[in-house]
Parts: sequence; C-alpha cells; structure tokens
Amino acid sequence: MMNPNKDSRSKRKKCLAYIIAGVIAQTIIIVLFVLLVMRIRNLKVRIDSVSVESHTYTNSSFSVKLNAEISVKNTNFGEFKFDNSTATISYNGTKVGEFTIIKSRAKFRSTKRFNVTVTATSAKVSTKSLLASDLNSGKLPLTSYAKVSGKVHLLMIFKKKKSAELSCSMAVNTKSQAIENLTCK
Repeated sequence: MMNPNKDSRSKRKKCLAYIIAGVIAQTIIIVLFVLLVMRIRNLKVRIDSVSVESHTYTNSSFSVKLNAEISVKNTNFGEFKFDNSTATISYNGTKVGEFTIIKSRAKFRSTKRFNVTVTATSAKVSTKSLLASDLNSGKLPLTSYAKVSGKVHLLMIFKKKKSAELSCSMAVNTKSQAIENLTCK
C-alpha cells in the first residue's frame, strides 16, 4: 500500500511542474509577441502620381501647377500620427515650389493617401542657360523632398517617435504635359 505522505508529495510535485511549464509557455508567447508584433517598422512616404494642371513655358522660365497624390504607408500594428510637414520641389538644387503634407494619421497596417497642389516657378533659378537647354530639350527635371515626423502608438500604451523621408525625382515633358520617370526612393 502507498504511503499518503508520498502520494500528496507526488501530487504537489506534479502541480509545481505544471505551474513552471505554464510560466515558461507564457514567457515564450510574450517574447514572441514583443519580437514580432511590437517591433516598430519603418514608414514609407511616396508620391504615387503627378499630373500637370496648368503650365507656362518660355525660353528661360517656367510656371507649372502640379497635382500630386501622396501616400504615407504604415506597416506597424499601431497607428502613426504625424504633424504638418513641408515638402519642396527643386530644379537643379534650387527650390522652385513648396507644399504642405497636412497633419493626419495612418491607421495600423494601412496607407493614408491625400492630394496636394503645388505651383513650381523658375523665379529663383540662377542658372538660366541650363534651364533654357532643359526647356528646349522638352524635359524639365524636378526633384521633391520631405520629412514626415510623428509617433507610432502601439496598443495605445507604447509611443515611439518615427520619421519617414520622401525623395522623388521626375521629369515634366514640356511638349505633352506629362510626368515621366517618376521614381521614389
């Protein structure tokens, strides 16, 4: 016959082993959750499309009104709230236009899209000879840059500051009024 003290001692050991196994399993699940879900990924800001609304070209100057669709892609499991940002459009390193990316938020694992309108003029361009040759060739190379800063909110508990940069180049075809070679990094 079995001793009652040994039987209860055996049950206590089993119970303790189950508790330890449960704690280890929960720890592993929490660590995996933190490493996979709670990891804050980089954000992406892009110009998806650009169209020419109106234009004026001469031999050594231009004025172009552009409509652009901007997207802020959030790949995190929390929303990204960002502040107003100023984006610039440049010709050969000289700022020729400016637009604002308005304060908004991109929900978790989604893309926030909005339209902006910007007028780019050559009033501040100092290299008129290079500008004249670009206009005569029919291709006006432009670049755009912006930095969008904000916070990623994970589970409404954790907040982490993040920023994303928009850096795109394009060419305005002065003859067909189309945007060509739109590439974003």
